[in-house]
Amino acid sequence: MKSESLFERAQRVIPAGVNSPVRAFRAVGGVPLFFERASGAYLWDADRRRYIDYVGSWGPMVAGHSHPAVVEAVQEAASRALSFGAPTEAEVELAEMLCRLVPSLDQVRLVSSGTEATMTAIRLARGFTGRSVIVKFEGCYHGHADALLVKAGSGALTYGHPSSAGVPAETAAHTMVMDYNDSSGLKALFQEKAGQIAAVIVEPVAGNMNLVLPAPGFLEGLREQCTRSGAVLIFDEVMTGFRVALGGAQARYGIRPDLTTLGKVIGGGLPVGAVGGRRDIMQKIAPLGPVYQAGTLSGNPVAVAAGLATLKLVSQPGFQHRIESITQQLVTGLAAEARKAGVIFSAQSIGSMFGIYFRDAPPRSFAEVMQCDRERFNRFFHAMLDHGVYFAPSAYETGFVSAAHDRPEIETTLVAARDCFERLS
Repeated sequence: MKSESLFERAQRVIPAGVNSPVRAFRAVGGVPLFFERASGAYLWDADRRRYIDYVGSWGPMVAGHSHPAVVEAVQEAASRALSFGAPTEAEVELAEMLCRLVPSLDQVRLVSSGTEATMTAIRLARGFTGRSVIVKFEGCYHGHADALLVKAGSGALTYGHPSSAGVPAETAAHTMVMDYNDSSGLKALFQEKAGQIAAVIVEPVAGNMNLVLPAPGFLEGLREQCTRSGAVLIFDEVMTGFRVALGGAQARYGIRPDLTTLGKVIGGGLPVGAVGGRRDIMQKIAPLGPVYQAGTLSGNPVAVAAGLATLKLVSQPGFQHRIESITQQLVTGLAAEARKAGVIFSAQSIGSMFGIYFRDAPPRSFAEVMQCDRERFNRFFHAMLDHGVYFAPSAYETGFVSAAHDRPEIETTLVAARDCFERLS
């Protein structure tokens, strides 16, 4: 297989042969696939084998791979310039669109990644409040900035290293970690740390310990505690933005955070992120205020063109309803096939995000996620891969459906799942 030879070459010049840990397949075993091409709902690997894709580059390909409108926008922008390092009209248009679609955004600052967005949001919250303590939730991943790699999820969780070497103890000491969906614990923490908490950062729908939905009242409690204490509430919508609703999770649940971080979809597959929110907080950022942030590629014209084209597609009437319906068909069908085979399994979705779990009910916390049968997931993953269906190579990742997925892709997936569940029974 060409992927095997490419992986051997890669390991000689790239640590572990990959440029992001989860790609190495160490969580599921085997050799990672190297891909050459993508179109619509499909990927083709280096051996030209086709797969139905439920990873979607970890979320941004909501319109499907290589959508003609997005490709045309990128080609047109690239024909004019690859980078200016200076303002453009297109970045103003993207900022205006984001402020129009996402309820909490008065102003936004474009950056180049979700990690950069969350890092900036944390610095901005500390600069605005004059406080140091940050609260995050176990299993939620907000990028690889030092202050946030404390019992993180995603790749760090996959490999069993909840916090990273190289993060100074004094940096981690300013980050408090709570259980997701633990409203009473959060209330107690705010009482204990009164006047010290700069911000609470949360995935409003957790997507980096697999998909975990917020319990009733959890997000409302966060808003109440932050408002009462003067702390900044940060919604990390890098994954949920334009996936769970057009205006993100904050629109779906009716909760208005003080700051929001975005990524994935707003770049349409190219590197873009954003931090935005209340005007009084955003105006603390340089050059207006004392909180420094900068980036040569911020607002890159090619990435902005891809983002604008993608957002125009996802804003079309009926887009969100249709993609949510297709995703629901997938998870309902998977659960039904597992039930027929007598396999302990559950699944759920919100918008175009979905989670599959080898346990009897969808988890509500990090601890319940860890109760899932990972070994059985790994067998299922490889069996589905043999059938040409590509799920995320980790039991701790959310899946994604695109607008290019339709009934044929769902039916093919369910037929494959039927055989795979029967093998597991």
